[in-house]
Amino acid sequence: QAVEIGIGTFAVVPAHASVEESKVLSVERPMFILSKPLKVFYNLESDETKIPDEIPVVQPDFEEIAAETHFRHEIVEHCVQETLLCFAGALRDNKEVEFLFR
Repeated sequence: QAVEIGIGTFAVVPAHASVEESKVLSVERPMFILSKPLKVFYNLESDETKIPDEIPVVQPDFEEIAAETHFRHEIVEHCVQETLLCFAGALRDNKEVEFLFR
């Protein structure tokens, strides 16, 4: 499933990678689609990539994240909001941003 977080949507989509001349490997590719209002506001350009229609888009489940990470729901939600504000500030200042996930 894909997760919509206000500034865009994260998803992992099926893809194919060529590994040898005649061999193709099925993989999952992470992707982030920036929301249209944010693109317009910051005058950003991006590929017109879409999340496939068969992948459901949901809101983050802060209760589940809190249970898995042992942080209170309010702390988890606040961390996400602060991360989004940091990202928006980087866009405003025309800085490059990298998010790394393990």
